[in-house]
Amino acid sequence: MIKSMTGFASLTREDEAFSIGVTIRTVNHRYLDLQVRLPGTLGDLEARLRGRVQARVARGRVELAVSLQHRQPPAIEVEVNDALVDALGAALEKARARGVVTGALTPGDLLRVPQALAFREAAQEDEARRAALASAVETAVSDALAALDEMRTREGGYLRDDVEARRATLAGLLDRIAGEADAGQEAFRARLSKRVNELADDLRLEPEAIAQEVVRLVARSDISEEIVRFRGHVEHWRALVDAEEPCGRRLDFLLQEMNREINTIGSKAEGTGLAELVVTVKAELEKMREQVQNVE
Repeated sequence: MIKSMTGFASLTREDEAFSIGVTIRTVNHRYLDLQVRLPGTLGDLEARLRGRVQARVARGRVELAVSLQHRQPPAIEVEVNDALVDALGAALEKARARGVVTGALTPGDLLRVPQALAFREAAQEDEARRAALASAVETAVSDALAALDEMRTREGGYLRDDVEARRATLAGLLDRIAGEADAGQEAFRARLSKRVNELADDLRLEPEAIAQEVVRLVARSDISEEIVRFRGHVEHWRALVDAEEPCGRRLDFLLQEMNREINTIGSKAEGTGLAELVVTVKAELEKMREQVQNVE
């Protein structure tokens, strides 16, 4: 199946306690490159979220960002540094005894003393609340992945239409190349035989030896094996795009093999119109390669 490696999905899920935002961006990449950005309170979910992404995306650069807002203001806990306060109280008692200061230690005094008081958010979620939050985040990410997959599949359909049209064009060009090569081979055989016959008397060679040499030279221009392999690659291409699993890497490999075959055909085959046909095939293969770079 052809899916595009380029896609985008963004959604927000809200309830009475939380607002969860998920954004996923994907672009083409040779391998799977997954970047995950989470709030610190959701750090323990990273491995599970990575697993969900890897189950849906086989290749590409993926950026997953999750945001979290508490819709209820957090409770605040105040912690007193008892050791510091005790030491401060003892110091003040000594100062009072010497008449340096008067009065009791006040809360305002503590606020002005660094590290005397610590303020932090209270642990709001019990286990059930944390489990509910984790489940909500995972569900939101799964929904975003489903939307992303829908977009990538839709874009992949456009890619498939383009490369399938070019594959059909290649098949037609290959038939023309085979016909031109057969005609060119026969013309080459006729020219070679005529020239050898003209020189036969002067060279004083055996007719059987001449015939064998003609066959050997003509065989050098035979491209039947290359044509068969190229057609096999074209059929394999069709099978790959019809299968369910990702096929981008294998399509890229097939294009390399097709390029190798057409280069050999261009160097071996005889025929007046072959050069133009070979150039046209190479141009089609290059356009297909550009499209396949974005196939998962």
